[in-house]
Amino acid sequence: MGYTIPIGQIVNYPPEAMRDFHAYGYEYIDNRQFALKPELVLGSAANAAPYIDQAKISFLEIGWAGDGDIELLWVPPFAFPLALSVPSVGVAVWHVKQSEDGISYLLSPIELPFEEFEYANGRT
Repeated sequence: MGYTIPIGQIVNYPPEAMRDFHAYGYEYIDNRQFALKPELVLGSAANAAPYIDQAKISFLEIGWAGDGDIELLWVPPFAFPLALSVPSVGVAVWHVKQSEDGISYLLSPIELPFEEFEYANGRT
């Protein structure tokens, strides 16, 4: 059996740290089969609530209409350029897919180096 980090170690920061996360919009993330519910990752709905509340605030600031389920997506380390020195555990990115038009909004603890995100944080 191979090594994996415990699910409780995926989110290793307080909710207020999310205020400084990098925010993005993207059309369209349609395969959410591998998304995790924050309640599962953080152990309970009560533990997840402050994180979800902060994610909602951040998503609203970048244009989210307020609909859709907030979840976590994992980006594996091999998806990043080696120069970024992303930890071997990868990066958990907060995500919501807006029901109204299918736009996905993302919050990442690190800047995501993908061309599709040139308009990140309201910049073009």
